[in-house]
Amino acid sequence: MARPTALNSTVEQVTERIRERSRGRRKLYEAHMAAQHQQGVHRGELSCGNLAHGFAGCDHAGDKDRLKLTNSANLAIVSSYNDMLSAHRPFESYPEVIKQAARGMGSTAQFAGGVPAMCDGVTQGMPGMELSLFSRDVIAMATAVALSHNMFDAALYLGICDKIVPGLFIGAARFGHLPAVFVPGGPMPSGLPNDEKARIRQLYAEGKVGREELLEAESRSYHSPGTCTFYGTANSNQLMMEMMGLHLPGASFVNPGTPLREALTRYATEQAIRNTEQSGNYRPFYRQIDERAIVNAMVGLLASGGSTNHTLHLVAMAAAAGITIDWNDFNDLSAAVPSLTRIYPNGSADVNHFQAAGGMSLLIRELLDAGLIHGDIPTVFGTDLTAYTQEPFLEDGKLTWREGPTESLDSDVLRPVSNPFAATGGLVVMEGNLGRGVIKISAVKQANRVVEAPVRIFDDQNQVKAAFESGELDRDVVVVVRFQGPKANGMPELHKLTPFLGVLQDRGYKVALVTDGRMSGASGKVPAAIHVTPEAVDRGPLARLRDGDVVRVDAERGELTALVDAAEFASRGIVEPNLERYHFGMGRELFGGFRHLAAGAEQGAGVFGGFEEEVLSRELEKISQEDQ
Repeated sequence: MARPTALNSTVEQVTERIRERSRGRRKLYEAHMAAQHQQGVHRGELSCGNLAHGFAGCDHAGDKDRLKLTNSANLAIVSSYNDMLSAHRPFESYPEVIKQAARGMGSTAQFAGGVPAMCDGVTQGMPGMELSLFSRDVIAMATAVALSHNMFDAALYLGICDKIVPGLFIGAARFGHLPAVFVPGGPMPSGLPNDEKARIRQLYAEGKVGREELLEAESRSYHSPGTCTFYGTANSNQLMMEMMGLHLPGASFVNPGTPLREALTRYATEQAIRNTEQSGNYRPFYRQIDERAIVNAMVGLLASGGSTNHTLHLVAMAAAAGITIDWNDFNDLSAAVPSLTRIYPNGSADVNHFQAAGGMSLLIRELLDAGLIHGDIPTVFGTDLTAYTQEPFLEDGKLTWREGPTESLDSDVLRPVSNPFAATGGLVVMEGNLGRGVIKISAVKQANRVVEAPVRIFDDQNQVKAAFESGELDRDVVVVVRFQGPKANGMPELHKLTPFLGVLQDRGYKVALVTDGRMSGASGKVPAAIHVTPEAVDRGPLARLRDGDVVRVDAERGELTALVDAAEFASRGIVEPNLERYHFGMGRELFGGFRHLAAGAEQGAGVFGGFEEEVLSRELEKISQEDQ
């Protein structure tokens, strides 16, 4: 199919309004990045003592010699490696592979720093989960610390999971004068089918199987190094990086420990060097990532049914690059972008099945051919995005790319735009007298998308289990779990609730969840209006709700309304909970400042916004005066 010369009108309109909305902020960002670049190759600016400290730890004589001369490229390696968590375990061998590849190009690479990498799968439902969202901003700061030594001409970012890639991206954006390549680890091979895992989880929630059977099922699902294979935030991260051209073509879903995976890591190193100023083809992050790339990431998420966490993360990521997006942008794009994949929890297949069905090359081809993404963005591959319809292969041990499939190899997993699973992307912005939130309906059956029922209110997710086990929830019910926002307790994921709510739905009840917390990309078949803002602790409307109030959750119309007389609702007092139990233990006391600074969900729930807006206002005023 010939690619259209024009973009889809909605994609074009949303892109343009983001550009207009961001004009001042983006201008300031580009000015800051250009100023950092103009300071020159940083190693050349260091004193002899500074520089000597910078390479004293090198155990390879050739590396020291090249670093002394300062005219070859030196790559920073910023990695989320740890050997506890499956997704990050493969990164252990990457630094040596990268260093060898850099030497082969007459350059060097240094391990600049590590960033924390926690696993929401381990901390789900536990106090540690309350550090999870804020770990994104810690990772961004750790990235800045790693790069602050001014020794580097480009950077390789080794990350894959939930908060890690967004944090690395934010850090990379603030060092946007450096070329950047994101280097993934890949998903583990398929284990126990996801629908079988979900079945056993529900049986456990009902008390029909024991912990031994549950642990066996979980162990067969999460069984080896690599990313979990369901389509949650981690794999959504990988898709976004490829949609923005920050990965090599086809790099996202190649399994770890394979010759192709290592070859891609070597090539990523070589390509990062080609993108440096020394190569004569300077391709910095800040010139590569603009509003077009961000829109591509949004469209990719919507077309694939990606994680709702990115209605937070992508807002914060875009802001770090001087771009302002909001939930209306997601909502409008969702109405124009069809659902092209069925990957668990939106279907039974996992990301390995998606890869086999045609993967990223076919998905990008379909979106390009339909005019739904910007093909003209610059990429780390040295091309525009149209080259990303290719897939990597090893031929006689040499890495090469050739065109990927033009048709799906499994239409139950991946479909063309001409025959989508649904006409829309499945993300809906919810709005009403309870505030604003988002809901993902790609896994919710049509019959379950509108729920009108009395609420049962909880101020802690652990209370829901007890109510379920007592039979208190055996009815049509809207479960409200409030005081779960970023300022209250760090906005933990509430994925632990999914089996209980799923059981109630299977019993024939109309069930929905409403929360100012998160549910992640694994939220599944129960309608969940999440990220509700203003959050309850900020005197949001959820703090006015009372048990028994009837609430309407209408995912078809985007309605989130308490059916309470407006005057009565406005006159009610605000519930003031005691949140101390959330603020101490498991390191939570160290994050008090983060809770205090946290922005609202629609602003990305980050801690950098207030200061950045203050600086932006001053700087734009200064630029305006200079222009006059």
